[in-house]
Amino acid sequence: MTPHTRQLHLVNRPIGEPSDRDFALVSAPIPSLAPGEVLVRNTWLSVDPYMRGRMNDTPSYIAPFPLHAALEGSAVGEIIQSRSVELPVGTRVSHFAGLREHSVLPGAHATPIDVGDVPETAYLGPLGTTGLTAYAALTRIAPVHQGDVVFVSGAAGAVGSVAGQLARLLGAAQVIGSAGGAAKSQALVEDFGYDAAIDYRADDVRERLAELAPGGVDVFVDNVGGAQLEAGIGRMRPHGRVAMVGAVSQYNLAQSPTGPNNLYEASTKEVTLRGMLVTSHFDLLPEYLGRAIPWLADRSLRTRETVVDGIENAPVALLGVLTGANIGKMLVKVG
Repeated sequence: MTPHTRQLHLVNRPIGEPSDRDFALVSAPIPSLAPGEVLVRNTWLSVDPYMRGRMNDTPSYIAPFPLHAALEGSAVGEIIQSRSVELPVGTRVSHFAGLREHSVLPGAHATPIDVGDVPETAYLGPLGTTGLTAYAALTRIAPVHQGDVVFVSGAAGAVGSVAGQLARLLGAAQVIGSAGGAAKSQALVEDFGYDAAIDYRADDVRERLAELAPGGVDVFVDNVGGAQLEAGIGRMRPHGRVAMVGAVSQYNLAQSPTGPNNLYEASTKEVTLRGMLVTSHFDLLPEYLGRAIPWLADRSLRTRETVVDGIENAPVALLGVLTGANIGKMLVKVG
């Protein structure tokens, strides 16, 4: 009898905010392995805001999700069958064929991970593309200099919670973050080492940022876009640097959003606003891991995870990460 596994499929292309009706959990046969392939029993799956863009059938930097097919995403797990000489059974790996309980993929597409000093979930968060995004933003896109004032929007999310800590480790004198709600604001200061938190639901971000950084901001890592990008531009010092990492406030909008109304201010201050895709910075990964693994091991770098149990609840996790339900990295535990 052919073994089966469960996969998450996209069955509708949502307009505006997605719902659980746009997804289906499908049982599918596990194919036999071709030479060089491995079968991975996934243990943890990542859900991330960028996935919302892939639900649209529009050209972008990454292909749309096909309808009625297993969704891609980052995952970690254990190889349980192998036709790859380099990857024997029992090897723990990370890969991009997630959002399913089992994945068959070429061995070249699976990366062995060392779980001796750090948990395997770290490779989906601070040691994965999440951490690399924050590192590239702060070293290459909007480099932090000794003594800088740094502002991070979406600071309690997966990227933001790492970015604030990296900014401090890289020499920032003051790190300010924005997040939604009292619990997240508290986590910024108590768990992630921020000097101050702005609750964008209760505070006027522009006014509060002016109070906290009266001399202005040198580096801004923006994960939110919209009004918070506008507020950040308004507080930038001359020759400040903005890393435009994401715009989660706009991903579920049914119509195109309006841009910040103060872009001319960025011009007069000679501020650099630079977008980024982490896929353009994989060359930094060895350098980053060489620094981040020791930081994580000695708790100079701390993380939190929001865990949803069971692949059947993956839509809950995905919809939640788009509405800010997570503190730190949103993960799905499989099995």
